[in-house]
Amino acid sequence: MNPLPHGPAEWPTGGPADGTPGGPSAELPTVAPRLRDLRRRSGLTLEAAAHRVGLSPAHLSRLETGRRQPSLPMLLALARTYGTTVSDLLGEVPAERDPVVRADRMAAQEAGGWTYWQAGGSGRAMQALRLHVPERSAAQEDLVRVHPGEEWLYVLGGRLRLTLGETVHALSAGDAAHFDSLTPHRIAAASPGGVDLLFVHTLLQSGAAELCLGDAAHRGRPGAP
Repeated sequence: MNPLPHGPAEWPTGGPADGTPGGPSAELPTVAPRLRDLRRRSGLTLEAAAHRVGLSPAHLSRLETGRRQPSLPMLLALARTYGTTVSDLLGEVPAERDPVVRADRMAAQEAGGWTYWQAGGSGRAMQALRLHVPERSAAQEDLVRVHPGEEWLYVLGGRLRLTLGETVHALSAGDAAHFDSLTPHRIAAASPGGVDLLFVHTLLQSGAAELCLGDAAHRGRPGAP
């Protein structure tokens, strides 16, 4: 749906490019041993893992031996390949979180013309939202989003127009969709009064990762599609 351009953690449909020295990567802790262990546990050869991530085997080898630090987009690609999160790659230990989100804590927030209520904990690899998309949202309607992760949505009320690649789907109340977020996608209301959704998405955790509402959401939300 969403990460407008989503932010510095996104790439075109073809995937991430080979990283370059300097920039944010210089600030990251050494992740070499973790990268090597995760690749081996995934049963991937150096060549197979490098191909999936879009790197050369030599470059991945340098990352695994600590001779080069990965950029943040590269970390996102590696985490996705190994089925983990960037936080896990960096060895971060999450604080204990309350598993219950009470209704009185689901304050409505607006970003890019959409209204959303966070229905899950922040800082997780999976985020849940209740979302209202108005019939016409000039800030969002023409935006095509492409970003790592998966998205699932369920139409609570109204009609939704969901564009996945070149295909347009019409969804009504009770319909659901589940898709890979690397598929170019766009959502829009197709009924007067807009459409209400339950929305769940995965986004590998990183300080560089933007959610689907991009910069507009940065001004006051913990997460949005």
